[in-house]
Amino acid sequence: MLRFVDRVIFFNQELVFKGNLPDNFQVINPFIDNPETMVVMSRFYHKYYNDNKQRRLILGINPSRKGAGVTGVPFTDTKRLATVCGIEMKSAHTHEVSSVFVYDMIEAYGGPERFYSDFYINSPFPLAIIRETKDGSWLNANYYDDSLLFEMVKEFMIESLKKHIDLGLDCSEVFVLGKKNAVFIEKLNREEKMFDKLTVLEHPRYIQQYKSKERDLYIDKYINAFL
Repeated sequence: MLRFVDRVIFFNQELVFKGNLPDNFQVINPFIDNPETMVVMSRFYHKYYNDNKQRRLILGINPSRKGAGVTGVPFTDTKRLATVCGIEMKSAHTHEVSSVFVYDMIEAYGGPERFYSDFYINSPFPLAIIRETKDGSWLNANYYDDSLLFEMVKEFMIESLKKHIDLGLDCSEVFVLGKKNAVFIEKLNREEKMFDKLTVLEHPRYIQQYKSKERDLYIDKYINAFL
């Protein structure tokens, strides 16, 4: 029987988006774009997922270009990959706002070994999406920012979610980060009947940007939901 780590690494190795996108949108696939991403991602999952334990699923939106869009590990920038997980990435150095909250929450939960023993994090669209602005710069985008974008990535999202379930996850209760994200996942779940229960939590980026003075309360809210 394949270990959990083997199933995750295989999922990432095979992860390719071949669909069309609206003008001014692009997908970043770090597993193809940067050979070191596959190396550090593999080290991470070998460190924390080298077993066959069933875990619960946490769903973000889609990776950011400075988080999993570089490291291949959801809600993990290179800074926390090195300082918390002990895995250095030499080809990139990134700081991602959501990662700060997530790793503070993980520490409060009992540390990465305990947390990752209980949970697996990914996203319904598991690759980073960026959008070109009028001045030619590129910014993070969410799969739901544009109605045409959502329709173009919807089938890929459903396929990815089903592949996540096939990893052997406990889907009796799935934790969804972000209220708008939850609206779309609830829609997909009504159509596909993938998860028994969805529990919605505020997204880490929202907390860091708009509720930073109350972040300890949100950490407690996360942990109380998980226990």
